[in-house]
Amino acid sequence: MIDFIKFIVIALQISLVFVSFPGLASEIDTPFNSKEMHLGVATCASSTCHGSLSEWVGSNVLQNEFVTWQENDPHARSFKTLLNKDSRRIARNLGLSNAHEADMCLDCHADNVPTTSRGPEFQISDGVGCEACHGGAANWISVHVSGSTSHAKNIDAGLFPTDQPVPRARLCLSCHLGTENQFITHRIMGAGHPRLAFELDTYTSTQPSHYNIDSDYQDRKGKIPSINVWAVGQAVAVNALLENLLDANLNQDGIFPELVFFDCHSCHHPMSDVRWMPRKDQNSKPGIPRLYDSNMVMLRVLTSVSNPMDSELIEDTVLKLHSASSLNHDSFVLAADQLLGLTSALPEKLSNYRFTPTDIRKVLFAVLNASSDEVYADYSTAEQAGMALSAIFQTMLDDGLISQANYANLIDLLDSSYKSLKDDERYSPRKFVSALRLIKRSVQRL
Repeated sequence: MIDFIKFIVIALQISLVFVSFPGLASEIDTPFNSKEMHLGVATCASSTCHGSLSEWVGSNVLQNEFVTWQENDPHARSFKTLLNKDSRRIARNLGLSNAHEADMCLDCHADNVPTTSRGPEFQISDGVGCEACHGGAANWISVHVSGSTSHAKNIDAGLFPTDQPVPRARLCLSCHLGTENQFITHRIMGAGHPRLAFELDTYTSTQPSHYNIDSDYQDRKGKIPSINVWAVGQAVAVNALLENLLDANLNQDGIFPELVFFDCHSCHHPMSDVRWMPRKDQNSKPGIPRLYDSNMVMLRVLTSVSNPMDSELIEDTVLKLHSASSLNHDSFVLAADQLLGLTSALPEKLSNYRFTPTDIRKVLFAVLNASSDEVYADYSTAEQAGMALSAIFQTMLDDGLISQANYANLIDLLDSSYKSLKDDERYSPRKFVSALRLIKRSVQRL
């Protein structure tokens, strides 16, 4: 398990039983785009608020959330990252005076709301602070501290619903993938920015937790199974990618397409490393960059269980999208629009349905059996598969489908698979697929 967490931190009509998870529409503005006043992290830092040095006994929240964020959460150090040598080099390569004053960088490395939306204690140097995720507090803080509130009342007052997977996925992916307002381009990558990788359930699990999902938490907010969180994250990521592909302001850069939409490793490897191989689910040609489709692969796995008819349509349209990428821009945009029409409703559907034990096993084997194709020839898809298995195993444990001992054994095997993923430049599909076969044999014995 330690190897798995280290990797993540460094680097995420079959019958379904309906479950009504508490939540609200996903169209709510993310904190970056809302007009609410952001008061600053100091507003939350009092020892009688969320700044206690230790957990409070008898409280329904930990009360030390600010301290956890400040001492352990990488988001608290995101602004400081802009001051280091690598960031200075990236800024210089992009022709920026410096990274820590450029909106291009601050939009994701800080809570970069307009100056008119910053309260007197707000400091941009606080990085990605409380309100970057929970929303500007001006309207909801009085309700929040009233002593007679509820989670629903806080949400009604403007608190962002991070407990719900669809809004949370949209929020996280606004930086970890990008939107029209917070977009990381291939030029930024070329200047030296690290490759982006994200999976909602895994990154939620490995982020330093400032809450406990105990009985009180579940009474107030419910509990979303890991497999649903993973599924929603995949669907939202696919939709976000397609929406960006369809944005005329984002999808081209001069005479080139915006290359950030394509798989990094299809181009970035030593010339002597002849790694290209055909994939029947892509219809790709040698010498042409492959569209980044890792989340599409995982979404196809999910829909193959939840709705085989949808899965076939999605698979056919993804294939059409790959083919169009080597034809012309108009065909590419048309295929992207058709695919978005098929996937746009999936986040809410996947959030509001709970997979049966049979369905969970079918999804698990769909991920494992994909290794018999060429799907995991691409590093990014293998990376997503590893994080998918983590979410599935956690759900199986939580639902009592496997014992703690069986779970520990599966995680040990999963850790072994991550040895082939630690270095993307030395990724070996053969080693990863071999590790998946060991996992499959272990699952078959359960």
